[in-house]
Amino acid sequence: MPDVFTQEKRSHVMSRIRGSGNRDTELRLIQLFREHRIGGWRRNRPLFGKPDFVFPKNRVAVFVDGCFWHGCPKPKHSPMPKNRAEWWAAKLQRNRERDLLVTRTLRKQGWRVTRIWECDLAKKANWPRIAGRIVRALERQAPPASCADREPKSKSAKVKVLGQPMASRRR
Repeated sequence: MPDVFTQEKRSHVMSRIRGSGNRDTELRLIQLFREHRIGGWRRNRPLFGKPDFVFPKNRVAVFVDGCFWHGCPKPKHSPMPKNRAEWWAAKLQRNRERDLLVTRTLRKQGWRVTRIWECDLAKKANWPRIAGRIVRALERQAPPASCADREPKSKSAKVKVLGQPMASRRR
């Protein structure tokens, strides 16, 4: 059945539709926070790039990136559509560029940014690793506004997730 709108009108109508987040992945991350006793998070905070979760006290922004829309590096997770392939390639490239801009902007404003792939969150076996990444981001001091003020981080710092120490990350 042909569309009742012209291509321009359909484009305008579709551009007015705003997403409210991916409920399943956000609920999964809330479950992860609760299981690993990670607190202090908030949702729907007015912050550039609209992070899925924000830890305002620690200035940490967490994004859950969908594999298709954000270009997961695992090839089977973000297949390119066959119809209008050039248009989709440009669209998905713009999404990745916007993600980079959001991350850089928030970091310049003193936020730590953590991005989690939807596919990693789907497997419960990955949850301790994801929780560890978030806990490490929460325990680090807020990054300085300029890189010139940055001091080297201690390599001896330990992180605890579920009561078990994890090896410190090397830089």
